[in-house]
Order: sequence, then C-alpha cells, then structure tokens
Amino acid sequence: MLRFVGSLCLIIVMALPLWPARADEARVSPEQQAAFADWLNQYRADAAARGLKPEWLDAALAGVALTPHVIGADRSQPGTAARPVRFPDYLAGKFRGDRIPFGQRQFAAHRDLLAQAEANSGVPAAVIAAIWGIETSYGRVMGRHDLPSALATLAFEGRRRELFTAELDAAVRMVGEGHAPREAMKGSWAGAFGQTQFLPSSYLDYGRDGDGDGRVDLWGSPADVFASIGHYLATHGWQPGEGWGFRALLPDGLDRAALAATVPPSRCMGPLARHSALKPAREWRQLGFVPVNAAWPADDVDMSLIEPDGPGQGAYLVTRSYRAILGYNCSNLYALSVALLADAISLPAGLQIAGAETAASQ
Repeated sequence: MLRFVGSLCLIIVMALPLWPARADEARVSPEQQAAFADWLNQYRADAAARGLKPEWLDAALAGVALTPHVIGADRSQPGTAARPVRFPDYLAGKFRGDRIPFGQRQFAAHRDLLAQAEANSGVPAAVIAAIWGIETSYGRVMGRHDLPSALATLAFEGRRRELFTAELDAAVRMVGEGHAPREAMKGSWAGAFGQTQFLPSSYLDYGRDGDGDGRVDLWGSPADVFASIGHYLATHGWQPGEGWGFRALLPDGLDRAALAATVPPSRCMGPLARHSALKPAREWRQLGFVPVNAAWPADDVDMSLIEPDGPGQGAYLVTRSYRAILGYNCSNLYALSVALLADAISLPAGLQIAGAETAASQ
C-alpha cells in the first residue's frame, strides 16, 4: 500500500466518537449520517473548485456511504506504538501458508513478463514479484471495499484528512477520465487497489501500460502490474544492478555509537532513524561484518546497518535500493519482508534459503 504508512506521523486528532473496529458492531447514528452528508456536499463544492468536473463527481461518488468499520480498521493497525510487533512475528505472518512455494511457481510462470519489467525499470524481477506477493498474495487478495466510500470515510473522519481528500480526488479523476469504470473501483479499506495495491494518486503518477493495449489495468493485467511496480521503485531510488543487501553477522565488540547517522532523515523519518550512517561496503567488510547466504556487493556500494528489533536481535546491511522499498511502504518490517521474499522466490521451486522464515530471530 502506497503513501500510507509513511504518513502515520501526520496525525490530526478529531473529536469524533470512538468507532468500533468490526463491521458487525458498527452503527451509524442519524447525527453521524447527517454530518457525513454535510461533509460530502462540502467536498463536492471544494473538489469542483479544484478543477474536478461535476459529471466526474456525479459518476465517482454515486452510492458513496459512510463506512465506520473502515475507521476502526485504520485505528487498529499493527506495528504502531500502540500495537508494537517484533520482526520474527511480522515475517511469520507474511510468509505463512504458500507464500514462498506459490511465489516460486508464479515467478517461473511469469518469468518473461517480469524480465521485461526488469529491463525497462532496472529493478530485479524477484523484487517486483515479491512486492506483488506481499501486497496481494500474487493477485489473489485485492480487497472488496468500495474505494470511493472508504476514501470518503477516512477523509471525513479527519485523522489524515489532507491525505485521503487528495486520494478521493484522484479516485474521482480515475473514473472521470475513463481509467476505470465506477463498478470496478474495489480495493482495501485503506483505499489501495489492484494487484499493486496502489492508492489512486499512485495509479495516476506511476501506472504503466506493460502490455501495450493503451490502458493501465492493475486489477487484471500482470504485464501492467509488473511494469507499474518496477516504475514506482525505479522512481523512488532503486539503483540498477544493485541488490537490496543481506542479513549479516556482526563482529564482537561493535561500537554502534560510532556508526550512528549524523544527519537526520528527511523522509520516512521513523524507520530511517533506525539506520546507521551509510558507509561503503568495503568499510563494513573491514569492520568484520559477514554476509549470510549472500555475497558482498562492489566495494563502493553504500550500505547502512539496520537491527529492526534492536541490538542483538538480528542485523541487516542494506543498500540505497532497499530504501526504494521504503518508498512503497515506509516500514522496515515491510521492506525486509519484501527483500527476503525476493531472495526466496527467485530460487527454483521446492528450494528455500536456509532459515529464510526465521532469519530475523537469530
């Protein structure tokens, strides 16, 4: 999901009643329904002033309804300060079931399309496939929520009103400009959709026509899905010819304070604040770091140290290309899961990297 987790720091507290997390517990009071109707009328007026055509708004907002359980889901996300999660637990959830073996089969079945996407973007085919696998289990789970309703509900609720108002604008544009029919606008409760789980603004900015049919179909065209993921990661800093990094064994007596970054990050601030300073690979090798199931990149490739659960709980040396995955979802747990899945599914079916599912626990 895009442009979402990275915005968690932009919290606006709004004095609304506590919304339950379960749909079957949610009830919309007449006062809440009236408030939503007033907000929607104001949104339509403001959106028209921003250049969205009235007929676009009519088409895209047809049937839009307040959806309280969306607000409950938004307020109950794991991995926040209120609901912390350790990387081994997060990774086990992402790798459960057939995520690796099915991914290996899908990687082989779509090898040519993935290779084309890699050639065009410079992003490794396995990383593109891993994003696909983590986001939607290789296109099997894309969400069934009505996108305009979910986005309107989140914009109305107000915790991240600016973000979701902009995404609702983009959804209106998608329908109005003919990118997708209104009835196809289905996705997650958070407004992400398709096999890429793009938000509407990301669809407009980064969607690519990979199969040459003149449209970008992120619900049904694997070629478009792979081309769009590759373009997104390339735009967000993936370095062609560079891997993401690797799990590493640390030398005894490591002085972590001496490795600390001296310049605070300007984006994805919470997750990147957990990274050390960037240093050339040769310096990490000279310090005594040892790759696990991997080889060192070129000596001048910049890498940083990340210990997602703190010192002594599993360590990784990651490149600037890894940070492109953070652009997709600003979470070290997410980015490391994508990276490790990419390593696993690139192997022939039936083979796995030793310890891939428990790498973070050591």
